[in-house]
Amino acid sequence: MEPDPRPHVVIIGAGFAGLEAAKILGRSDDVRVTVVDRRNHHLFQPLLYQVATAALDPSDIASPIRVVLRRHRNTEVILAEVSAVDRSARTLHFADGGSVRYDHLIVASGAQDTYFGHPEWESQAPGLKSLEDALEVRRRVLFAFEEAEREEDEVRRREWLTFVIIGGGPTGVELAGSLSEIAHRALPRDFRHINTHDARIVLIEGQSRLLPTYPEDLSEAARRALQKLQIDVRLGQRVSGIDAEGVTLGDQRIQARTVLWGAGVTASPLGKALGVPVDRTGRVAVRPDLTIDDDPRISVVGDLAAVTQDGKPVPGIAPAAMQMGRTAARNVLRRVHGEPGQPFRYLDKGIFAVIGRGSAVGTLFARWDLSGVVAWFVWVSVHLMYLVGFRSRIAVLFTWFYSYLTWRRIARLITFTPWLRQRESATAPVRALPSGPAPRPAPTGAPAPLHAAPER
Repeated sequence: MEPDPRPHVVIIGAGFAGLEAAKILGRSDDVRVTVVDRRNHHLFQPLLYQVATAALDPSDIASPIRVVLRRHRNTEVILAEVSAVDRSARTLHFADGGSVRYDHLIVASGAQDTYFGHPEWESQAPGLKSLEDALEVRRRVLFAFEEAEREEDEVRRREWLTFVIIGGGPTGVELAGSLSEIAHRALPRDFRHINTHDARIVLIEGQSRLLPTYPEDLSEAARRALQKLQIDVRLGQRVSGIDAEGVTLGDQRIQARTVLWGAGVTASPLGKALGVPVDRTGRVAVRPDLTIDDDPRISVVGDLAAVTQDGKPVPGIAPAAMQMGRTAARNVLRRVHGEPGQPFRYLDKGIFAVIGRGSAVGTLFARWDLSGVVAWFVWVSVHLMYLVGFRSRIAVLFTWFYSYLTWRRIARLITFTPWLRQRESATAPVRALPSGPAPRPAPTGAPAPLHAAPER
């Protein structure tokens, strides 16, 4: 077979930015495209918290990359992890030993959670960047209620019914609101020995207000809405320690068996692999057309790119990433045709955070501040519109409608428990026990999570 003479464009990452770039380039016959991702699915990250809180199934917010791009005949997909970028040879090297050459490269590898110099906290407080993370959070939350149901000691029962969320950004606010709905609406009739209304939810934010990137009036509206949901909001407090039994805030101690992380992100390590300067969060400073200095063949987009506009940083949200992906793809086509790239211009369509049923806060087109039911309806409409795949939109719409009418959570499955992990790792066969009631397993602390790869 003769080699394809068309310029080869390689895209690292099939998140919002990478997928938009692939769609634009996939409609052109002037290039051939390869999408490289360490997972086989595109993930709608803004709804991960709903998987984590049993409102949605994983398949509702994820679509196979090959399915999304199957109509683009000039595009192929590689499931691999990029370990190095050889700019002089224009070659990507994979962790499994493979490689691929490129003529133009779009890096959209995204961001991952950061624990601010405390990597040991990751095993105690999982973040929320991937489906693995969401399933681990869901398991821990549901397992906590199950353990509380079986716990006879009142002190330990309160520990199982205490949930601490670190970080008062959109992820933390949405997790807190959703956990409150679980405890006060979805679960009360399902347990016999505990009152799930006794669940205590603590939201900790190191800054002086929630949602620091939002206008102050919306931050205050979010705080009031969370307090109505009986959530203990702690502002201006920083975590100094996390272990299997709770959280330390200076000289204060909160005993809790479930701690969740939403306090910050850092850019993918691939930014440093490009051999260009990065900021303190690992993001790459790009030129106005989203290319890196000294190499116009490489574009960096999405959460990995440090972009400023009118003196302000472009936020690391899905709409911004999608716009960057489209701009980078169009600039690649312009260069293929011998034309210069055009500068990126971000159109701020707004930011929203949902707090609970019929309650949200947000800004629309950077002009109108919305809160309450109106903001919630806008949030629902926008998220349905941006979901990839007709099936996903219908499934999520039906699930939301059903949950709105019944308050039920349809995905309350615990797919793994500590004793199953211990049993599957044991080499000795399971022996028969004497007749009679089986002994109750001793309560255990939170097990180590599935380690999620850096998300796009």
